[in-house]
Amino acid sequence: MYKGYIMILFAVGLLLAGCRNGAASQQQQVASGGVEYARWLSIEQCDGYTRIDVKNPWNEGAVLQTYMLVPQGAELPDGAKSGGTVVRTPLRSALVYSSVHGGVIKELGELQSITGVCDVQYFDMPEVKKGVEEGRIVDAGNSMQPTLEKVVQLRPDAIILSPFQNGGYGALTNMGIPIIECADYMENTPLGRAEWIKLFGELYGRRAEADSIFESVERRYMGLKSLADSVVERPTVISETVTSGVWYVPGGDSYMAHLYVDAGACYPWQENGSTGSLSLSFEQVYDRAHDADVWLVKSLNEMTLGEFAAQYPLNAEFKAFKERRVYQCPTMRTTLYQDFPFHPDVLLEEYIKIFHPGLLPDSTRYFFLMADE
Repeated sequence: MYKGYIMILFAVGLLLAGCRNGAASQQQQVASGGVEYARWLSIEQCDGYTRIDVKNPWNEGAVLQTYMLVPQGAELPDGAKSGGTVVRTPLRSALVYSSVHGGVIKELGELQSITGVCDVQYFDMPEVKKGVEEGRIVDAGNSMQPTLEKVVQLRPDAIILSPFQNGGYGALTNMGIPIIECADYMENTPLGRAEWIKLFGELYGRRAEADSIFESVERRYMGLKSLADSVVERPTVISETVTSGVWYVPGGDSYMAHLYVDAGACYPWQENGSTGSLSLSFEQVYDRAHDADVWLVKSLNEMTLGEFAAQYPLNAEFKAFKERRVYQCPTMRTTLYQDFPFHPDVLLEEYIKIFHPGLLPDSTRYFFLMADE
């Protein structure tokens, strides 16, 4: 990160000058609280407010939303009066749709601001579930169709959710409540997604804490990646399995593909340029990756190798199966989905432990266990 004296001067200069039209250099953006890795997020410190642009992942070059973050009680600056949704910060009350974002808010020390949630059954946060049971946190129902009466009753400072292509929010858009569209899940690199913690730092007046957390994640991730870069032999890895005739594998420029390669593995589709998933048949996967050394599978509950083969008999034909190097993550008893988006260094360490056990002899696996282990 850029911590030198010159960078501090750049930051001060930008704060005094306010927002300028035209592109700032990446160095200047980072120095002023901006972003370096995130593809779909822009943060700009202006005179009396912070401008946040959430770029449109489905229409490159377009902006999905612009937010003007203004301190609570402050007079609205001229620059924030047009061109975006005004959000008063720090947020004191938020309706949160995802436990991933709830976890970030908790990490920043603002758990008390979560006053409402949607899809509470998917929140792997005991504090939230207890709050709902005790009536301190409003259960606004299903995120696809929240209970409007509950939202009106709650009247939060903001609604925090994940946007979807061509998605709308119905009557919520007419309530005058800022809807913060967090497109972090559309980032195709681990550090790109993790850097969205800076948005939450701005929303909650916790910029220093958010920057510190991200810098720690970045430093640890890059250190682990450098360690894995030193290996000579790289095992080939495949993931998931065929479901209803389709095998979804990460595209070569996707989040997971980057993690596999950064952990010192070869990935059969790493030359593919897709940032999403590829929909393949069993035959297509088998033809290219039947001799893969390691197989990573996420499932709701633990499975034995026998159950894995019974699920689809041809699974037993893969080299990784025959050599008993199938690793599974039972998502119902781990916090994988909540933890890794903003702490990819933890998952990277686990993958290195699986691919190259000798590199991290004292490390522990938290998410994946060997089938029949």
